[in-house]
Order: sequence, then structure tokens, then C-alpha cells
Amino acid sequence: MKKSLLIIVILLVGIQFINPSKTNPKVDDALALKTSKDVEIILKRSCYDCHSFETKWPKYSYIAPFSWFVVAHVNDGRIALNFSKWEEIELDTKIKRLKRVIQTTNNLRMPLSSYLSLHEEAKLSNEDKKILHNWVNEQLEYYSNK
Repeated sequence: MKKSLLIIVILLVGIQFINPSKTNPKVDDALALKTSKDVEIILKRSCYDCHSFETKWPKYSYIAPFSWFVVAHVNDGRIALNFSKWEEIELDTKIKRLKRVIQTTNNLRMPLSSYLSLHEEAKLSNEDKKILHNWVNEQLEYYSNK
């Protein structure tokens, strides 16, 4: 029993040296999303940790194995949609991502429930969703006329 416990402790300590890289590249304001203050507040509170280069890395993101999951989620989120590179997104992709914002917020898939369990402030209220959906619809109308 003591030997097993010692092995577990050694493994837990050892995996702390296998930490994935947590990056926050410099945000180029020319490429970043520009929007109204009310939309920006909602996006920064509920989306930017995974969907921008403005991730706030919480303390638990420095502890393996949690760090592995957090970094993977952020990297996946940035690949799916990165508000810090908004102007680089191709028009067709931008339209698809905007439609997905409505879909994923309506069906409660975003923000992720695992994220919300640790970041309650990120939960979208009905008013937040209404503001986001109005903004998305305005964007879709704008981009469909391009």
C-alpha cells in the first residue's frame, strides 16, 4: 500500500514537468474583432478565454493533468473561432461561425458546461443571448451583402 502511494505521488509530481505551452500571442488590433461595447463585454466574459489570444490562464491551468485539458480546449477553441484574428477569417467561414454562435448558445453547448462549472460568471443570460443574437443577425446581413 505504501509503495503504491509513493508511486502515485512520484507520478503526480513527475507529470508537473510535462506542461503544454500556454500562449497568448500579441493581439493585432487591425485583425481583432471590433464591435459595440455591450457585445464586447459579453464576448470577453463568456467567450474570449477560449476564442481569442486574450486567454486568462487560471491557477488550475498550471497543474497537470488539468493543464493538458485546458490548453487543449483553448487551442481547439482558437481553431474553431478566434476573435483576435477576425479580419483574417474568410467570408464563407465567418458566416458559418456566426450562425454557429446562435446555434451553440441556443442549445447551451457554449460556453462549455465544464468551463461554466468553474467560471459561473461566463453563463449567458437570456438578455446576453438576445444581444449576441441581434449582433450576429446584423453581421450576417452585413456580410451577405458583400
